[in-house]
Amino acid sequence: MDGVLHRAVGGRDVAIAAAEHGVEVDPLDDETRPVVLKLLGAEFDLDVFYGWAAPRPPLAVLTERLAGFRPPLQPEPFEALVTSITAQQVSLFAAVAIRNRLIERLGEQVGDAWAFPTRARIAAATEEELVAVGFTRRKAEYAVALARSELDLDALAALPDDEVRERITALRGLGPWTAEWFLARHLGRPHAWPAGDLALRKAAESLYGVDVNTLGQQLHPFQNLSAHYLLAASWLP
Repeated sequence: MDGVLHRAVGGRDVAIAAAEHGVEVDPLDDETRPVVLKLLGAEFDLDVFYGWAAPRPPLAVLTERLAGFRPPLQPEPFEALVTSITAQQVSLFAAVAIRNRLIERLGEQVGDAWAFPTRARIAAATEEELVAVGFTRRKAEYAVALARSELDLDALAALPDDEVRERITALRGLGPWTAEWFLARHLGRPHAWPAGDLALRKAAESLYGVDVNTLGQQLHPFQNLSAHYLLAASWLP
């Protein structure tokens, strides 16, 4: 809306707008600051990444053309996982449309923002409610089962990558692709590499001429940032 990003944080509408030397945030306080920093991908050290990428074409070219690009991260773990469920085997456009309908039906409007449905709200929902907004029957089952599971999603942040993968993939419908994007887009782990992502596989083949798993090994220890820059290459003219 008017170039301003609105995000519901703690029952308040937080407005984030571009400014000359960064962003303007209203309201900005101890509660909203960490959420905004997460959304802006502030935890990524771009200077170190750019120095590492400089002698490594074609990534070197991409970091020059996309200088300053920070992958946005998802502040809430439950939202991150449900977002991945909606994106399984569909286009980005379709996934966004499904999420928007989910938020409008089961979320809560806060000023100009909409709060993503809480875990408790999804746990109390019927699968039919999710199917009604565009989930397939199986995806509806996965989302409701996730919400009703005993998995402590906040505690995952304290675990090493492999344990995070293990706990997520233990749930029905949440496979390696979902676990890897959780590591990449919520936890911001540097070695996250969603090798099962079709767009990333295509980027590995077209830009490097190698298999995506081979490329992941070559891009250590910056797999996460590298993946986002390779995927962003499709935006460039």
